[in-house]
Amino acid sequence: AGAVSCDNTLRRAARRAALSRSRGRGKYELKINENYKNLSESYLFSTIAKKVAVYTQQHPEQEIIRLGIGDVTLPLAAPVVDALHAAVEEMGKKETFHGYGPEQGYGFLKQALMRYYARRGVVLAENEIFVGDGAKSDIGNILDLFDVDNTVLVPDPVYPVYVDTNVMAGRRIVYAAATRENGFLPMPQADVQADLIYLCSPNNPTGAAYSRDQLQAWVDYANERGAVLLFDAAYESFITDGDVPHSIYELPGARTCAIEFRSFSKKAGFTGLRLGFTVVPKDLMCGDVQVRSLWARRHGTKFNGAPYIEQRAGEAVYSEEGSRQVMEQVAYYKRNAMVIYEGLKEAGHTVFGGINSPYIWLKVEDGMDSWEFFDYLLEQANVVGTPGSGFWPSGEGYFRLTAFGTYENTVEAVSNLF
Repeated sequence: AGAVSCDNTLRRAARRAALSRSRGRGKYELKINENYKNLSESYLFSTIAKKVAVYTQQHPEQEIIRLGIGDVTLPLAAPVVDALHAAVEEMGKKETFHGYGPEQGYGFLKQALMRYYARRGVVLAENEIFVGDGAKSDIGNILDLFDVDNTVLVPDPVYPVYVDTNVMAGRRIVYAAATRENGFLPMPQADVQADLIYLCSPNNPTGAAYSRDQLQAWVDYANERGAVLLFDAAYESFITDGDVPHSIYELPGARTCAIEFRSFSKKAGFTGLRLGFTVVPKDLMCGDVQVRSLWARRHGTKFNGAPYIEQRAGEAVYSEEGSRQVMEQVAYYKRNAMVIYEGLKEAGHTVFGGINSPYIWLKVEDGMDSWEFFDYLLEQANVVGTPGSGFWPSGEGYFRLTAFGTYENTVEAVSNLF
């Protein structure tokens, strides 16, 4: 037995040596995911950061006003900070220390979220809510549940993550043009068949928001076609119009066709904390398979749960005092949006968004493309925005500005612009 074992060991060593030599001669090649070659060279906001860094290095005396990437500027609300401190204290004591938590999120946060939805007439079960580290992650990760042969429908212009994550997987993508003519809100087309449909309302980048009737049309379309709506509600706290739903589950039939993604980043300034959640109703089925159970399995395998400290902070966002202070901050950014919107409009420019959204969608000056306009604003006004073409072809000719700067910088930016 010992001789056979030794002989097998020698043969395995010989095979490894031969494999190593063949790799060196180019006969063996490790294969990569070829779909990554179909991506643009750099993520949109990484490209913007690089261009701004070069300009800043060349012009260190210039103060740049950043209205490009949607990062917040106000500090965390006091109840959130208090919750963080209390949770840290707990983690420093043996009696209250928390190790691995439930992958789907702690009950105290889920209960707070359930109460929030209930105030809008939406009843959720605790095991339909999955707490994660941000909407961006879940929007990409949810694709693990669906076959690559599914066709994906995205609006154009669109948040780049929707497209890039599907390009990485090799899915077929069809686009629904969001244009000035349709109010930047494409509607279902009878001759278009899609399996996965991305909707963002209020929209990033255009700032447009679907009315109740418009969103109901998408719900009905998805149920008729057996499609799944991937509904990004990251900006629901900015909704002003009473006819714009805050959750897709306010609409009849949505529980059988929709997954909703939520973020704490824009609502409560958690861009540096990273916390979000996804709702997958029990009623959503693909054939005889419950999608919620698939997501629970995926969540448990690839995710160890959001940190306890951050979930306590998230719970504080939905407390009475936390909610009040958080919405005061949202109001601050909404005022910034009005400063940009009204300032540009008074100057004779064509602008959209800014009403139910922190984003203002500006028509670019005639004779410029959106990247040329980016360079013009940076060099002439020291203001950074986001070229519309970075959000796909229909964004060309437009430019996105955000309301997440300070009020003082926002006023100065509008003054510098025109």
